[in-house]
Amino acid sequence: MKLISKTLAAAGLSAAALAATPAAAQVSGNIGIVSAPAAIAATTARATAYQQISTTYASQIQQIQQKQQQAQTLLQQLDTNKDGQLDEAEQQAAQNTPQATQLQTLDRESAQLSAQIDSARVYAVEQILLQYNAALQTVVQQNNVQIVLAPDAVAYSVPAANMTEKVVAALNARVPSVQITPPQNWQPSQQSIGAFQQVQQILMVAAARQQAAAQQQQQQPQPTGR
Repeated sequence: MKLISKTLAAAGLSAAALAATPAAAQVSGNIGIVSAPAAIAATTARATAYQQISTTYASQIQQIQQKQQQAQTLLQQLDTNKDGQLDEAEQQAAQNTPQATQLQTLDRESAQLSAQIDSARVYAVEQILLQYNAALQTVVQQNNVQIVLAPDAVAYSVPAANMTEKVVAALNARVPSVQITPPQNWQPSQQSIGAFQQVQQILMVAAARQQAAAQQQQQQPQPTGR
């Protein structure tokens, strides 16, 4: 995405400059660290929009789940050695079978349904992304920040340097809500698609961590009363 790419590029140049000369001699203000995708993902507008999309597209989501279950059943039929995966021999044997044809149809139908959902999500993210630069500038001015770095451009920092939460607050103020229905003939930009993909990755990692934590808690021995 263009916006984040510019931020990352600037971060790389800034990191190189800091490595070459003492920071105090180069920077008279603060150095801030901001994750643009994390800020967008954490906004109230994004969370609310995703909830609305889950409701609006509940039928499509249910159909996708059903098709995934059907596909799993077909794959089990092709898994002749029952090891839970299709090896090379099983894949070759599966070619031109009725199951393979059905799997292709299910994949195509699932992709069409997913495209409707993703289009709404990309549109929601795009509206937040359009306000990101202005929100960042607000935080920069309020905190006398001279350099903004992305997290992956920093080897070490104190927690106070992370301004992502402040940018989230600024975004919430600028764009408290967004629309989930794209206008007719709307086409997402590459920047919006890139931002959406990064947001999705962040949400997937967060969901996986929550699931792991819940499983760990369930496995812990429960205290017994007398």
